Amino acid sequence: MATPAQWLEGARPRTLPAALAPVLVGTGVAAALDGFRLGPALLALLVALALQVAVNYANDYSDGKRGTDADRVGPMRLVGSGAATPKQVLVAAGVAFAVAAVAGLALAAVSSWWLVAVGAVSIVAAWTYTGGPIPYGYRALGEVFVFVFFGLVAVVGTTFGQTSSLDGLAFAAAVPIGLCSTALLVVNNLRDVHGDAAVGKRTLAVLLGESRTRVAYTGLLVVAFVVVVAIGVVRPWALLGLLAAPLAVPPVRTVLGEGRGPVLIGALKGTGQLTLAVGVLLGLGLALS
Repeated sequence: MATPAQWLEGARPRTLPAALAPVLVGTGVAAALDGFRLGPALLALLVALALQVAVNYANDYSDGKRGTDADRVGPMRLVGSGAATPKQVLVAAGVAFAVAAVAGLALAAVSSWWLVAVGAVSIVAAWTYTGGPIPYGYRALGEVFVFVFFGLVAVVGTTFGQTSSLDGLAFAAAVPIGLCSTALLVVNNLRDVHGDAAVGKRTLAVLLGESRTRVAYTGLLVVAFVVVVAIGVVRPWALLGLLAAPLAVPPVRTVLGEGRGPVLIGALKGTGQLTLAVGVLLGLGLALS
């Protein structure tokens, strides 16, 4: 029977900045458009965090059932380690999905029922990342979906939930935070590249190879800050997001320095901190604008 500490580790709290950051940016956009509403913002945050925990448990379940988590470098896998049964982890994922669904319905009720469709698609995408007969995470598409759902959908959806509008600023602000979230997955898959290749899990890192994956990781972060500068041309306060740039130096140095295995756990943590910092600073800058 897994301990509470093991369940917490299985929820992979280091990935939660990818859920929190886009909500902060989307809320900053709403404030910039004079449409900030605290209630919908908090509901959007609950949806995002619950979905992130749900997808982490769902991945643990699906990978564990397939046997692809038997030899991993990163945080413990509940099913793969034998600490919890597949059924227990599946139930945990279901509870988290249910929390996200209830919060999503509440958000739709106070904003727009169109968000029900967005939430349903998000839940399907979360499950089919590694679950179902054709998991897209096994076909080098994980990064694309992370950019779409942790960037465009999360930021634009958060703004829409407060303003009931689809403004170009929300789409622009979604790009840097989506790229940072994508970089988080890239460094995660770089850490597991050899294990994934051995079990036939074709992530983008496996497809590109180590060297090109390291370059791609760095490129994602560079482009993210370039877009922040572009937004700052119109909304100068958005340039506060550049204050997060120094946090990119340690993980980029590790990744480009041929770091492998456990060494990349530090880069993963650093990328999570960077993502959260960009979310806080860019969101604040947009709100001030």
